[in-house]
Amino acid sequence: MGAREKAGSVAEPRRERRSTDAKWRTALTCIEPNKILVRGYPLDEVMGRLTFGEAIYLLFMGEVPSPGIGRLMEAILVSFIDHGATPPSTLAARNTATTGAATRACVAAGLLGFGKYHGGDIESCMHFLDVGLEMVRKGASYREAAVRLVEQTASSDEPRPGFGHRFHTRDPRAGRLFQMALELEVEAEHIQMIRAIEMVINENIPDGEHVPVNIDGAIAAVCGDIGIPPSVANALFIVSRAPGIAAHAEEEKVRQTPMRQIDPKDHVYDGPSERRLPERRK
Repeated sequence: MGAREKAGSVAEPRRERRSTDAKWRTALTCIEPNKILVRGYPLDEVMGRLTFGEAIYLLFMGEVPSPGIGRLMEAILVSFIDHGATPPSTLAARNTATTGAATRACVAAGLLGFGKYHGGDIESCMHFLDVGLEMVRKGASYREAAVRLVEQTASSDEPRPGFGHRFHTRDPRAGRLFQMALELEVEAEHIQMIRAIEMVINENIPDGEHVPVNIDGAIAAVCGDIGIPPSVANALFIVSRAPGIAAHAEEEKVRQTPMRQIDPKDHVYDGPSERRLPERRK
């Protein structure tokens, strides 16, 4: 099955007519005595049969994903799980934890640390790519559309959504996600568009100054190709980063003194050195 067939098979969220009944409606979860249905599926049957990523897809999109899309969902959630001690969301959680606050308060503080420049690029990048794809649908090549997009944004002080990183000149997470999309045959127009833009941006830039597609951009492109709406794609960032935020809050409580002043530049990593997963894991 080709990329377009797979992408086209994704269930679109149903937009039902607003009810005029006295009772309001939800299509997510049905709770009855001794029964829990998530999108119609008994939750006890879902347990152990769907992965966390597949279950999240089911919850947002309404149907069980194909195996390939399920694997991409898992990869997307893992790709954002943590990015060290310096992001604003992590610092917000650690600063809250140092007061002795409960874990729920620390995680809430971290989630409230997301904004336009931290966690908001996925949705912006999807809209950015859609502008280019509209040009393609009107007859432009991917390269022509990319050139126009780059020219249109060249004078802006705002960074192009989905491109560049404060640490990486090649984001390893983005490369892996694109590799998986190709292997699973779901690569389509959004990935082609972002690849074309990356090539145009870096045509005359020395390799050491390369402006890469970052993980936000990679997820934006993959989500576009598998039919996930921009607002849902942005929600995936929140879902995936929550474990990392909670882990930082827990470590702050266990390893550090209360009420300390936290300077992210002073931290030193003392965890395991680089290691590989066992060969049996794919």
